[in-house]
Amino acid sequence: MIKRILRSYKTSFSGLSRETWLLSIVVLVNRCGYMAVPFMSMYITQSLHRSIADAGLIITLFGVGSVLGAMAGGFLTDKIGFRPVQVASLIISGFLFVLFSHVNDFDALCLLTVVLSFFVEAFKPANNSAIASYSTRENMTRSYALNRLATNIGFGFGTSVGGILAAIDYHLLFWVDGVVYVAAGLLIVVLLPTAKQFKKPESTTSEETTSISPWKDVFFLRFIVMVTIYMMAFVVIFRLVPVYWKEEMHIGEATIGILLGMNGVIIALFEMVFIQVLGNRRPDFHYIIFGILLTTIAFLSLLMPGISALIAGALAVVFFTIGEMLTLPYISTIVMSRTTELNRGKYSAAYQLSWSVAQVIGPASCGFVAEKWGYNSLWILLILITLTSALGFKILYSRKLSVG
Repeated sequence: MIKRILRSYKTSFSGLSRETWLLSIVVLVNRCGYMAVPFMSMYITQSLHRSIADAGLIITLFGVGSVLGAMAGGFLTDKIGFRPVQVASLIISGFLFVLFSHVNDFDALCLLTVVLSFFVEAFKPANNSAIASYSTRENMTRSYALNRLATNIGFGFGTSVGGILAAIDYHLLFWVDGVVYVAAGLLIVVLLPTAKQFKKPESTTSEETTSISPWKDVFFLRFIVMVTIYMMAFVVIFRLVPVYWKEEMHIGEATIGILLGMNGVIIALFEMVFIQVLGNRRPDFHYIIFGILLTTIAFLSLLMPGISALIAGALAVVFFTIGEMLTLPYISTIVMSRTTELNRGKYSAAYQLSWSVAQVIGPASCGFVAEKWGYNSLWILLILITLTSALGFKILYSRKLSVG
C-alpha cells in the first residue's frame, strides 16, 4: 500500500521538463512573499481604519488594474516573449509594493492600487505561456499542477508568516512582498537565461490569422463567462472571508494566516498525485463541475450552526481547497489546449481577464452585501453563484458533446 502511494507520487513528478521545474522554483520564491494581497482588506480596515466598503473598493481597483495588466501582459508576451514580460513585471511590482506601505492618503492609495495590480497581473499571462511552451500536450495538466504546487507551498508559507507579521505591523507585509518580488525577477534572469522564446512566424494564412483571436472562439467565450462567475466566488475566500473571521468571529491574525495557509499545505501534499491518479478517466469538465460544487459546500460550512468558528473556518478551507484542486488545473488545460504558438499569450490574457473581472465585480459587490445585509446573506448569495456556474458548465459541456 505504502509502496503504491510512493510510486504514484514518483510518477506524478516524472517526465516534466527542466525549464518547468526551474520556473516552478521561481514561482515558489515569489509566492513565499505573497503576503500583502491576502491581507489587503484587513490592512485597509485594521491599520488604516477604513470601512469594509472601502476595503472592497481597494480590492475592486486592484481588479481594474488587473484587467489592464492581463490584456497588456498577453499582448506583450506574443510580441516580445514571456521572459522579459515576467522579469519586468516582477521587479517593478516589487518596488511598488514597498511604495504602497508608505502611502496613507486614501485617494493616492486607490491610484497606486491600480498601477500596482497592473504589473502584478501582467506577469500571469506570460507565466502561463511559459508553462505551456515548456510542456507537451500529454503532461500539460501536470505542468500546471506543478506550478500550482509551487504557488501553494509558497502561499501556505507566505500567509502563515504574513499573519504573524500582520500582528506585529501590517507595513512589514509590503516590504517583504517587495523584496521577494524583485528577487523572483532576478531569479528568472539567472535560472532561465536560455529559455525557449516565442518566434513570430514570418507569414500566416488567412485561416491562421483568424484563429489568433480568442474573442472569435465562441466556445471559449462561453467557457470564460462560466469561469468568471466561478472566480467571483473564488476571490472572496481570500479577500473578504478573512475580514469576516476577524470582525465577526474574533479570530486573531496569526490564526487566520494558519487557516489560509492550510490551503497551500493541502495542495502541496496532494494535488500532483491527485491529478496523476485521476488521469484521463473522465473528461475535464466533470472535474471542474464537481470542484465548483465542493466550493458551494465550503460556503455552506460558514452557515453551519452550533460549531465553533475555528472548526467552521477549517471545514470551509478544506472543501474549498479540494474544489480548487479539481477546477483550476483542468480550466488551465482546457484554455491552453485551444491555443497555438500564434495566440498563446492572447488566450492566457483572456483567461487572466476572467480573474481580473471577478476581482472587479466580486469584492466590491460582496463587500456591499456584507455591510448592508450581513455575512450570512453574502454566503447565501455565493452559494447561488457557484451553483449557477456549475450548471453553466454542465450545459456548456452537454452542448459540446451534442455538437461533437
